Amino acid sequence: MASWKAIQAAEPAFTSRVQELFDAGRHKTIATVRKDGAPRISGIEATFVLGELWFGSILHAVKALDLSRDPRFALHGPTGEVDPATWRGDAKISGRVEEITDPTRVAEVTAAEGGEQPPEPSHLYRAEISEVVLTQLGEPADHLVIEAWSERHGLRRIERQ
Repeated sequence: MASWKAIQAAEPAFTSRVQELFDAGRHKTIATVRKDGAPRISGIEATFVLGELWFGSILHAVKALDLSRDPRFALHGPTGEVDPATWRGDAKISGRVEEITDPTRVAEVTAAEGGEQPPEPSHLYRAEISEVVLTQLGEPADHLVIEAWSERHGLRRIERQ
């Protein structure tokens, strides 16, 4: 698993395009693993600060219970209605989470995100990343370009008609 900072150091142009898509909208979609092994899809907000990818959850929300039991996740962004004529692509990040409970570290991340404390008790997660995928239209816009980074293979590019 890698930190966002480590992937940025290895592939700065790629991670810049991924982060731009994630930062284009506030809402993302996260997939977690339910107790019975089935996937669960939930809305979530995520941020890139302090060289890491962070997201949180309301205390004891079902996605938090899922992550406590099985730390694997997949995150997709941006989430929302998109006009096909203006679609800029989408990005996916998957890996495992580490829950951060140290109050000093939580305060540091909160300050870096803009300083607003959550309105109620919550969980804070740091992503340990295993894969990053960026899908966009090629030039000309008659095919898809899929760029995928993983620790095992590094950055790869695939074009599909």
